[in-house]
Amino acid sequence: MEAMMKKFRQKYRRARDEMDRWDELQSRLVSQFVNACSIIDRLEVLRDTKNYGILGSVNGIKETLLGKQMEALEMIFCSMKETMKEFYGTVMSFEKIASDGNQLLRGGSIPTAQKQLKIGIWPSLEECVDGLRTIHEMHRSDASDIGALRQLLMDQPNISTDEVQSIFEIIFAEEIS
Repeated sequence: MEAMMKKFRQKYRRARDEMDRWDELQSRLVSQFVNACSIIDRLEVLRDTKNYGILGSVNGIKETLLGKQMEALEMIFCSMKETMKEFYGTVMSFEKIASDGNQLLRGGSIPTAQKQLKIGIWPSLEECVDGLRTIHEMHRSDASDIGALRQLLMDQPNISTDEVQSIFEIIFAEEIS
């Protein structure tokens, strides 16, 4: 029993390391998302030539600045894609840890009563396996939520400002004239 508990503790240490990695990835993804939003907000300002003031007379400045911002945005999107792959890798690690824990319990010839036995403050072996499985399911679910958010952002329609403006011009034609 003590040897099995020692093996489960190793699995939990690995799970804790993966959880630390998960937290790092989550912080990185939030930072990348905030940076992407900042660039997108900046693009709106850069599209309007009246925001350039005296620099508006510099040949090609608007296109150059917009191009640089688009390059930066593309780099951030690539980084976000890599971060998402790392999230998936972490989920796979949790799955492996949970599977190994389950196999550890099944692999031994331990009677059911002993699997449920608690000694002192130690959890039962079944509780160890259940805990690893729960940790895996929680992170798999969280990764699915992140994937759903990504899909939501990708599926959002691109709202054409020109089209919206033409609607306003029709409605407020009297005021525009």
